[in-house]
Amino acid sequence: MHGPASDRAFRATLAAALAVLATSACLAGVSTLARAQDASAVSTSGRLTLDKYMDMEGVRDPRLSPSGREIAYVRSWIDPMTDSHKSALWIMNADGTRNRYLVEGSSPRWSPSGDRLAFLACGTAGGDRSALEECEEGSHRQVYVRIMEGTGAGSVTQVTRLTESASDVAWSPDGGALAFRSFVPSRQKWTIDLPHRPEGAKWTPDPRVVDRLDYRADRRGFLPKGFRHLFTVPSTGGTPRQVTEGSWDDGAPAWSPDGKTLYFDGLRLPDADYHLRESEIYAVDVASKQVRQLTHRHGPDHSPVVSPDGRHIAYVGVDSSHWTYSVQKLHVMGADGSAPHAVEGGLDRSPSDVTWAPGSDGVYFTAADHGVHDVFYADVEGHVRRVTHGEHVLSLSEVGKDGTAVGVMSTPHRPGDVVSFAVDHPDPRWLTAVNRDVLGDVELGNLEEIEFRSKDGLPVQGWIVKPPDFDPARKYPLILHIHGGPWAMYGVGFNFSFQDFAANDYVVLYVNPRGSTGYGSDFVHGIEHAYPGKDFDDLMAGVDEVLKRGYVNPKDLYVTGCSGGGALSAWTVGHTHRFAAAVVRCPVIDWLSFVGTTDGPYWYHNFAHFPWEDPAEHLERSPLTYAGNVTTPTLLMTGVLDMRTPISQTEEFYDALKIRKVPTKMIRMNREYHGTGSQPSNFLRTQIYIMKWFGEYMTDDVAAGRKDGHLAGGA
Repeated sequence: MHGPASDRAFRATLAAALAVLATSACLAGVSTLARAQDASAVSTSGRLTLDKYMDMEGVRDPRLSPSGREIAYVRSWIDPMTDSHKSALWIMNADGTRNRYLVEGSSPRWSPSGDRLAFLACGTAGGDRSALEECEEGSHRQVYVRIMEGTGAGSVTQVTRLTESASDVAWSPDGGALAFRSFVPSRQKWTIDLPHRPEGAKWTPDPRVVDRLDYRADRRGFLPKGFRHLFTVPSTGGTPRQVTEGSWDDGAPAWSPDGKTLYFDGLRLPDADYHLRESEIYAVDVASKQVRQLTHRHGPDHSPVVSPDGRHIAYVGVDSSHWTYSVQKLHVMGADGSAPHAVEGGLDRSPSDVTWAPGSDGVYFTAADHGVHDVFYADVEGHVRRVTHGEHVLSLSEVGKDGTAVGVMSTPHRPGDVVSFAVDHPDPRWLTAVNRDVLGDVELGNLEEIEFRSKDGLPVQGWIVKPPDFDPARKYPLILHIHGGPWAMYGVGFNFSFQDFAANDYVVLYVNPRGSTGYGSDFVHGIEHAYPGKDFDDLMAGVDEVLKRGYVNPKDLYVTGCSGGGALSAWTVGHTHRFAAAVVRCPVIDWLSFVGTTDGPYWYHNFAHFPWEDPAEHLERSPLTYAGNVTTPTLLMTGVLDMRTPISQTEEFYDALKIRKVPTKMIRMNREYHGTGSQPSNFLRTQIYIMKWFGEYMTDDVAAGRKDGHLAGGA
């Protein structure tokens, strides 16, 4: 049998083994407290245990059938035998009944008549198909179509046999064709002629010749020479026809209702790499391949969505400015590019999941706001109203003809599940419960929202995750967890990592300091040419706020974060000695070296001057500059494949701390690009390493209290 259910027994067995192995590794040469903490690999109290992570499942991309009777969606799980993520399509009635496995793959898209379902899956030109989320060497993401009703129901056709992966599949309005995006290798090469190679000789492979400004990407590696373009293919199978071409990338396709035009975004200039934060929206005639540019302003315009009546295009964009990060705005224009205008109604929040209302009179979208994600509606005149309200993180996939919306929702105690609601009565209804069997009998930590004033009086929002059976009379250790970005937002959705910390009797504080999204332009601009800076003050004010409550020992404060959170963690230990220990993950340490070694040249532009013109700002904002102040024991952890914050950044800080004899270790995570937990076993390792390091620097009083408590298996 295919799908998550078939892996349950394997996952349970391997997860237990991994927990035991991790615990055994932690036992060597640690304190009595750490041994007691590590030995708790099996819960005896109903708390969350780390081994449950291997049983967790995810859902995404729910799609409502044209009839409104069924929903297809992606259900993902962990394969413990290959340490990888896999996915399959599942289908259910619109009320959540008859929920069942359908086929391996992802990205389900119903045909306009509802009799077929297109999807993507890793496959070869020869026809092999797998459930892997990331295709293995020799395999590429292919387009498939499954017959859903009538003659041949249940049969699957491999529509493409590509040597490069397909993405962004879209049905033509008549159901006769599928549009998609795929990579087209460049034929231009810069070569040399070597002397004759002896027959059978094994010479060193040819070097990589790089000539593009933007030549690498995290999780993809060094970019092959070529560009992504649009194709169409008969929905019954056949030879793909390339619709666009050129030395630039073209974005995802959107059909016009008459099937004659594809709309897409991009920047169709030979030197597109040099145009920072620029893109336009285009239309291509499918028959003639003639391309028209529809937007013409200075700034990014992207993500076109065509109205059902074909008269308008909704899209996202913003005028170019000097700001490093700008809040995006929702726009509408005529299908010919006429009368473009913003319709955000002063919301000052970046829109996502843009979806037209069935009557073409307005647009539904989601936006992040003060830690939650809700659905909003904007009519074509620009009047905006909030549709949903709640303590949740809600995404929107689409809105059916009868006004039924489907999406995915998460709450503090519930990971993402498929939901539906009527847009005129927006009370989301849970349709799946894919982790009820994992978390149903688990006691989770409660979430408390806090608001406090920073050093300069600015209001800042954060949240506290408390241990199960929380006792305000006790003294707990505190983990300050800092988000990356830095232009991102922590929210109220379920977080396994934070709950695992809480299950191990840590109080967890997470904060949205200035620079975070979801609070408007002024707030996000608060770190312009000053990062890190006052965001550090915001974080410290959050710690002070928690200490006022009296249940955290001020000598048992710990800090961690990755990416932007890693940079701020490193900045923190260089600017205060209040933390007992730190775990700095995937950080930026030296802005001078970072801007030229990260994946893309764009960070060069995030400073007032290039470093060769004036390096003062780079030096002032680099944690390395303050390494001489650090006394906090600091564990460093980064993926060896990281191209966003390359491991050389970590090495710089490690050497600086080590030469000063600051207690430190460096963990080089295998098979990891940016982040330390994309591989399932590495997520387990990350949790274990963090709590092992913190446990070694915990005070005896708090340690004794935790030993007498109900520790769960996370460290």
